[in-house]
Amino acid sequence: MKLFVPLLLLCSCYAKSFAQYSDSTNYHILLTSTGSINRTNEDRAYLLNNAFNFGLKKKSFVLNSTSAWFYGKQNNNLTNNDFSTTLNFNLYKTFSHFNYWGLVNYNTSYSLKLKNQLLAGGGIAYSILDKENAYINISNGVLFDQSSLIVGDSYHTYRNSLRLQYHFIIKNLITIDGNHFLQNSFSRKGDYIIRSSATIGLKLRKWISLTTALNYNKLNITSSENLNLTYGLTLDKYF
Repeated sequence: MKLFVPLLLLCSCYAKSFAQYSDSTNYHILLTSTGSINRTNEDRAYLLNNAFNFGLKKKSFVLNSTSAWFYGKQNNNLTNNDFSTTLNFNLYKTFSHFNYWGLVNYNTSYSLKLKNQLLAGGGIAYSILDKENAYINISNGVLFDQSSLIVGDSYHTYRNSLRLQYHFIIKNLITIDGNHFLQNSFSRKGDYIIRSSATIGLKLRKWISLTTALNYNKLNITSSENLNLTYGLTLDKYF
């Protein structure tokens, strides 16, 4: 069973500048723990996904740090042992709907046959819609990719990074989040990354939600693609 890996953490690599942040709010903590378990008479499979995000907002500057670990097995065979950590920022210095972004991201992924990957770069983003309960943002930029594969090959390339991000709150009860990426290499023909994640949360309290997430990832250089559906809890606190 192929399962999604932590490259999805780039899905949150651009700081969420939704209206949850107020003039008096400077910090944001997000803790998500999800997973899936499947057991039959002959087969057993499980996936654990734990992620932690810390955000800092100062006037026109937003900084985020995110780390996640994916671990999964099927019939005692390892399917996932994947770690990702990201440091990113948003800088608001132009018109209200525009912002600059930058990031540094490190990944290692057993299931995508990726030994190490370092991504760093920046670009510009535009908010098509930016309201308290509705947010749609599109961004583009350039990333430097230094990677080594489990099979032993190492390479570096520059990638164009195109992203669509959205966030909706329905009646202060249901949240819908999505991040969708297309990252093509400028110099390596056929080398591209597709990543897509969609999350639905049902609020139990102001700071706790039941969460269901669908994630898809394709790394063409290793001919690997992954899809998984997980469910669990999200703790979300602004202060």
